[in-house]
Amino acid sequence: MPEPTSTQPDAPVRELRVPANGLVLLVGVSGSGKSTFAATHFAPSQVVSSDAYRAIVSGDANDQSATADAFELLHHVVDVRLRRGLLTVVDATNVQSSARASLVKVAKANHVLVDAIVLDVPESVAVERNRARTDREHGAHVVARQRGDLRRSLRSIRKEGVRRVHVLTPEDVAGAVVVPERPWNDRGDLHGPFDVVGDVHGCAAELRTLLEKLGWAIDVDAAGSPVGATHPEGRTAVFVGDLVDRGPDTPGVLRLVMGMVDAGTALCVSGNHEAKLVRALRGAKVQVTHGLAESLAQLDDAGEEFRARALAFMDGLISHYVLDDGRLVVVHAGLKEKYHGRTSARVRAFALYGDTTGETDELGLPVRHPWAREYRGTATVVYGHTPTAEPEWVNNTICLDTGVVFGGHLTALRYPEREIVQVAAVREHYPPVRPLAPTVVEREPSTLAIDDVTGTRWLVTERAGRVKIPEENAAAALEVMSRYAVDPRWLVHLPPTMSPAPTSTTPGYLEHPDRAFAEYAEAGVREVVCEEKHMGSRAIAVVTRDEAVAARRFGVADGSTGAVYTRTGRPFFPGPALVDRVRDAVSPLFDDLDTDWLALDCELLPWSAKAIGLIKDQYASVGAAAHAALPAAATTLAAAAARGLDVSDLTARTSRRAENAEAYRTAYAAHVAPTHGLDGVTLAPFQILAVEGRTLAATESHRWHLEKIATLRDPLVTHTRHRFVDLTDDAQRADAVRWWLDLTAAGGEGMVVKPVEPVARVQPGLKVRGREYLRLVYGPDYTDSLDLLRSRSLGRKKSLALREHALGLEALSRFVAGDPLWSVHQLAFGVLALESDAVDPRL
Repeated sequence: MPEPTSTQPDAPVRELRVPANGLVLLVGVSGSGKSTFAATHFAPSQVVSSDAYRAIVSGDANDQSATADAFELLHHVVDVRLRRGLLTVVDATNVQSSARASLVKVAKANHVLVDAIVLDVPESVAVERNRARTDREHGAHVVARQRGDLRRSLRSIRKEGVRRVHVLTPEDVAGAVVVPERPWNDRGDLHGPFDVVGDVHGCAAELRTLLEKLGWAIDVDAAGSPVGATHPEGRTAVFVGDLVDRGPDTPGVLRLVMGMVDAGTALCVSGNHEAKLVRALRGAKVQVTHGLAESLAQLDDAGEEFRARALAFMDGLISHYVLDDGRLVVVHAGLKEKYHGRTSARVRAFALYGDTTGETDELGLPVRHPWAREYRGTATVVYGHTPTAEPEWVNNTICLDTGVVFGGHLTALRYPEREIVQVAAVREHYPPVRPLAPTVVEREPSTLAIDDVTGTRWLVTERAGRVKIPEENAAAALEVMSRYAVDPRWLVHLPPTMSPAPTSTTPGYLEHPDRAFAEYAEAGVREVVCEEKHMGSRAIAVVTRDEAVAARRFGVADGSTGAVYTRTGRPFFPGPALVDRVRDAVSPLFDDLDTDWLALDCELLPWSAKAIGLIKDQYASVGAAAHAALPAAATTLAAAAARGLDVSDLTARTSRRAENAEAYRTAYAAHVAPTHGLDGVTLAPFQILAVEGRTLAATESHRWHLEKIATLRDPLVTHTRHRFVDLTDDAQRADAVRWWLDLTAAGGEGMVVKPVEPVARVQPGLKVRGREYLRLVYGPDYTDSLDLLRSRSLGRKKSLALREHALGLEALSRFVAGDPLWSVHQLAFGVLALESDAVDPRL
């Protein structure tokens, strides 16, 4: 914000305090000096001007016919800025209540305060200023009308939702100094460490015991009553509210906490019980229930002076605090992220009572939405209000009300240590309406529930943070998973999608190894492996030594010893035959890796073993149609040319299309091989995903994986040809390109380029498909459209690949760690759900 200036150094200073993240309305007639005032006291980015938006939408700041469009745009910008927590100043006349009302409505929707600065200048001064301006055509009659609106506004503006109204005469303007005030709840400057204390409810003895357990030294008065506390390490206590009601000594709790707050060693937010007690002490008609009678009686016994002091303290408590640069929020009943640091009646209601529906349950208690399950904010939210048997972390939130007054515990959270400290209640001081119950209902680890996967969910992974699974994606995946997938106890992993290498500019090629090498080199990867990309069907093989291991480790006791399934979780062949063959083929790895089970990432070959129907219906039909139609077209064109018609261009195009069609037929025919049942079927494993106690996909290099797999000698196993490439060695890069050209010229699909060592947040693999194979993806004639195809966007595909890779590894890690099946299944399901994302399927 610019430094205030003054043309009268001796003018008396007048501070104008405005909300640092709120809305300021400049109010005044045309010519009152609003724009000059705004330029003097606010940064250009903070000022939203109606004249400027008229100019934007019409090219003329004076075009009054553009006013409606200008203000529509202005309101949108104001809304966006306030939503982002930015001080916003509206430079418009704002002399009519209707104009202000629409802006106040935007502020209220964003839960911020509104102040007004009124520039009250004599009508003659405004008229003279307008007359002197060449860019304005406002006559004296316009100023007079606005002046009348302003006079009426000064009587009503304070009732319109405006917090403060600063009225400035021309003499006041010279000495005005604008002072932005941060919200009272913004204490981001306090970094702790903090001891956040849950609902106390008049349990003074337990509070004292808890503070002492936390290392606090209790200060007492001459009568031995606790009146404050300090911590030798300089910690700050933060109370989540509900200090009062139900318990045996509400005055004792208040005396101790008020002393700590007065001394600066504690902060406290209001609970709903303080809010109700304040109303009762002020004489409002309230229902004397839920322990209020006990507090009123105890405060009567404490004397009028203490009662008045307690009333002033509780009445001054705010709804929540934002601490530690926004990383910690302390509130009574919880708070959505969009309410953090905001100020409104809605924010305070949510903070005091939670997200209530307005209904009550069979016990007469409010029905609340489980806001914490939907919370995805970065700030840790610590709250109380709803008593639970034990505190539990839910999406970076934790409830500390563990029912001390009901005979439970008084709980504190040490922050930033995230350590829970508790003391048991001396006794049950007040009978609960509902018995304390665990926050998490115990469930059988192998039990799956529809709620685990439906709706919009956020899954936490080590490698990609929180991954969003949209509701519509989950719905699409549910059909496949529930009707066609293998037994979910075998479904410990689904493989991720893979992005192509960045689009090539090499003439004649859409994809080329050079672009994959360059991308990894730019990411700091030194060595990659180029693996032959098998034209088969992606397969995950999970196999055990025997039936006993299947029952013990996977909970499957039906006689099966594993599963081999597709990337959508469907089994490849009915019956145990394929699983038995895979188990026998990889059995040397059981002893080598000291494990009773294996999970492998593979390709099942040939492609036609699974996709023969697709080949016949989609590929062969196109090839057959082209084989029949194009020669006939060529014959017709030849006859036309013989009659003297100039069809040379069309003939050349038809000839080229015939060549492309033949190349297309050759491309898919290369991947069709005769099979009968399992005869002719092979498996190409290229990574050992996990074994007992280890998630090898996350820890071992691809060199290690390929070396282990190379020891397998069973005829079922097809080995993956590969090359290791030092990206700093131009000769090795060139040799890998030549190898790729040879592979693809011989009918191969191409290769996959991967970092040799596992690297976080880098593409796990980039596929580089051959020129001829890409005809199957983009059509026989795609080479005629390379310039258009080079504009394809890979951003979403790459993002999808990283998210699915993180979910897949997280599922494996959880299974290896022995987490419940439902926890593992959520992640595998998430991979399948993301596959329905709107990404070009040809990528």
